[in-house]
Amino acid sequence: MAAADKNVVGLLNGLARREYFGESEITDEFLHQELFSDLDKEQFDAMLKRYENLMRNIVSADMDFNQLEAFLTSQMRRKQGSLTQEQAAAFLKFWKSQKVKIHDVMVQKSSWNNKLKDVSWRIDLKSQGRHLQQINTPVAIVEMQLENRSTESKVSKIYSSGICANCVL
Repeated sequence: MAAADKNVVGLLNGLARREYFGESEITDEFLHQELFSDLDKEQFDAMLKRYENLMRNIVSADMDFNQLEAFLTSQMRRKQGSLTQEQAAAFLKFWKSQKVKIHDVMVQKSSWNNKLKDVSWRIDLKSQGRHLQQINTPVAIVEMQLENRSTESKVSKIYSSGICANCVL
């Protein structure tokens, strides 16, 4: 990969770190000085805006690699402002290394409530008892493990025949 293509991957990584991982110290000026100091300000700003828009499209669609290849191919075939083959390869390399991380961050940002971590259940039948009415009476036991978003603790809730007992793990 040529040095210019490494700079494109570096620019995409910097944009991702700023936009999705909350690293506000990565500024446009920093990216310009470190990666594309040979471009003037207007050229860099135009390229930065284009790459930000492309990255937003890729992230918002949560593209798999086949979708990404089709998207980048369409971007390379545009009449004006098309991507080069090397730039498309840089986008592919970036997305291959960052897709899972960005996806996890976006899921974290979009969930505002508790999350269900695990569910287990069973149905018990009583086979012996003093009274005939107690035999073969089904009892359902459901255990749900919830992850509390605000405190990052796990809570188990056990339901047995409609009665709930809360247990904090």
